[in-house]
Amino acid sequence: MFPALATLVEGVPHFDGFVYPNELLLLWSVLIVIYPYVTGLVAGAFILASLVRVFEVKALEPVYRLSLLTALSFLLVAPMPLLLHLGHPERCLQIMMTPHLSSPMAMFGFVYAWYLMAVLLLELWFDYRKDFVEWSRSEVGLKGIMYRIFTLGVEDVSEPSVRLDARLGRIITVIGIPSAFLLHGYVGFIFGSIKANPWWGNVLMPIIFIFSAMVSGIALCVCLYMAINWGRRIPQDIVCIDMMGKFLFYALVIDAGLEGLDWVHRLYAADESIHILKTLASGKLFYTLLVGQACMGTVVPFLLLGAVQLFRKKIPTLARERMYFVSAALVVLGVFAMRWNVVIGGQLFSKSLRGFTSHKMELAGQEGWLVGLGLIILPFVILTVLLKYFLPANAVLPPRGETSAAPGHAV
Repeated sequence: MFPALATLVEGVPHFDGFVYPNELLLLWSVLIVIYPYVTGLVAGAFILASLVRVFEVKALEPVYRLSLLTALSFLLVAPMPLLLHLGHPERCLQIMMTPHLSSPMAMFGFVYAWYLMAVLLLELWFDYRKDFVEWSRSEVGLKGIMYRIFTLGVEDVSEPSVRLDARLGRIITVIGIPSAFLLHGYVGFIFGSIKANPWWGNVLMPIIFIFSAMVSGIALCVCLYMAINWGRRIPQDIVCIDMMGKFLFYALVIDAGLEGLDWVHRLYAADESIHILKTLASGKLFYTLLVGQACMGTVVPFLLLGAVQLFRKKIPTLARERMYFVSAALVVLGVFAMRWNVVIGGQLFSKSLRGFTSHKMELAGQEGWLVGLGLIILPFVILTVLLKYFLPANAVLPPRGETSAAPGHAV
């Protein structure tokens, strides 16, 4: 095949070198990029919440409920990219009624249902049950009816009952930690088990996906926590932000170390695919891999967070807040670039290892920019509604320790 011939055929993308005919078009596009990205945010946000419930990190209490609501908002959207990718979403009922153990994506329905119903919703209910009872007695109209429905008829708010709620919630959180790893680790398993693709076929892929999920989820909670406080004109709880920044830095170190180890191993092993992988990284994926993921999404946040850890007492509070927010925002974008590089980058080179194809997204259509942007925005819309009803400004935890302004409240 010759590149010049491709330009003569309408609808055929540009390619360089020898490419097999079935590799001209990418079968997985932006929807499959968003799918592991959203599930990773769910797992990371839940892990942050578990630090309070299981490991009793008291400094993170102001962000505990926000983390759970964030995980729920993104979990509700998690299956949508796959359903839209199917073209006929009604077909998903088949894999839910007839499990297929040899298909990781078919098993996603059961993992998703377990995580949503048996873990996240139960933990939220045990945590909010006392509040539901109190709100149902104080609120009138539709809100009062809604809160009464959420109590499920259990209106005992005595001290033994509340202690039992806390104990059961802790047990569910302990179960939820490995469930969160399973929820996102299997996404990495899907790619890592494809031995025919040298970019994907790697035993480290599930582990890299898990830690990148932790990094992105914690970073998202940092951004949301600070943005909500700014929007509600509430002073930041710098003690909580410092602790989130510390865990974000530790998770980023492990994630960057694993991804660096992956590339060092590839370069040292130098198998037959290494030349085309290096060409791909320095060519078609230069901006998304080297600039977006490696530089802006890893190195810059690593330096900023590392500087805060080393010189925390010397850096003014306001400057620390801005460094945390910028670092977290860059990490969130960097992890998205990582998902793009894995999904799209793994399909840009041919199995022949002698050529590349190209990918250009359309604006509209089933897998266009508008659909992808809508799927990214939708969880934030759901979260806004949840915050209005389940985390109102007058029902938040008071801050502890140093604050960046006058005494107030923290989300």
